[in-house]
Amino acid sequence: MEVLYPRCCGLDVHKSSITACVLISQSGKPLKHIRRFGCTTRELRELVVWLHEFGVEHVAMESTGVYWKPVWNVLEGHFQILLANAQHIKAVPGRKTDTKDCQWIAELLQHGLLRGSFIPPVMIRDLRDLTRARTSWSQEHSRIASRIQKVLEDANIKLASVASNTLGKSGRAILQAIIEGEESSERLADLALGHLRLKIPQLQAALEGKVREHHRFLLQSLLRQLGFIETEIVMLDARLDQLGQEHLDLTEALNRWTTVPGVDRVAAWSFIAEIGTDCSSFPTAAHLASWAGVCPGNNESAGKRISSKIRKGSPWLRRMACQSAWAAARTKNTYLSAQFKKLAARRGRKCAIIAVAHSILVIGYHLQHKGCVYSDLGGNYFDRLHADGLKRYLVKRLESLGHLVTLQPRTA
Repeated sequence: MEVLYPRCCGLDVHKSSITACVLISQSGKPLKHIRRFGCTTRELRELVVWLHEFGVEHVAMESTGVYWKPVWNVLEGHFQILLANAQHIKAVPGRKTDTKDCQWIAELLQHGLLRGSFIPPVMIRDLRDLTRARTSWSQEHSRIASRIQKVLEDANIKLASVASNTLGKSGRAILQAIIEGEESSERLADLALGHLRLKIPQLQAALEGKVREHHRFLLQSLLRQLGFIETEIVMLDARLDQLGQEHLDLTEALNRWTTVPGVDRVAAWSFIAEIGTDCSSFPTAAHLASWAGVCPGNNESAGKRISSKIRKGSPWLRRMACQSAWAAARTKNTYLSAQFKKLAARRGRKCAIIAVAHSILVIGYHLQHKGCVYSDLGGNYFDRLHADGLKRYLVKRLESLGHLVTLQPRTA
């Protein structure tokens, strides 16, 4: 095979050690130089010096957990680095050693047989850490809210059956009173605020339970955890806003994303963190959808389509795209809501959500690529697209009910 990179290196990265193999192509048998390094910053700098001694310009390694990140950070700027998916570079069974692995990676790189993973710039990587941390805290917030509900059910407090938001202002005031030892359901129900006061009789019945000191201790602990998490989320949001003020391109990308139905500021920050501000790393919108894992799979054999199950893509991006798709499906008179209703009636709600998530990513790709804002096609887009067929269908339905239908164009 043709040698694309005559001087290259393959790295087998582990937690405490790195095995490096330098391949130097020449007329005869290629030269191999293998050496083991540690993973401290000083030893990684020694690796950089060692690679420069051989005139190496291209380096490849596999994405091993998070252990590749410090190696990437030190080597970045010195070499052209390629991070390969570990599933794409599996060696022949029975030849599994650190030395064999780094040689195999170097040989694949030398002939251009490796496909690199998407590694965004430093600023986007920092933004990605913030948005993923916020997502993790939000998920933990939901888990703690469920634990609070579990404790209330154990004490036979049916607050969630009356109040739509157990952790709203009214709900928290009632929970705090329960923690402080209040047992009267009348006095607890009187703490309700706003529209919930219209349900005071139902609240009195729902708040009459059997609360023990054990339940009060658990509720106090869970509310304390909830307050801590909410403080952390507020701090992360403030940090994101600060980054937006410091970098104008982030603010512009954020404003473009938020014009899409179903995409709020939290979702917009996540999209920017996962795919960047201009989507230049993806040749087309189809590549982005495939990378996110929101497009049909490709599994065909002997002319038969075996399965179209979606592939495993970026879990962070797919989760936020589906979350935005559910929000877009509930909007009124928009193209995305019309698309969801059209597909859900025929293929089911889950398939429809994946399709809407695919559309959101395609829309966002073109918005960032062209630098424009979203212009909605309208909720009647599909009706206008197939106007004649819809007209015949509706006339046929009315005639089947025994009506004589005559259509006359409306004059302007």
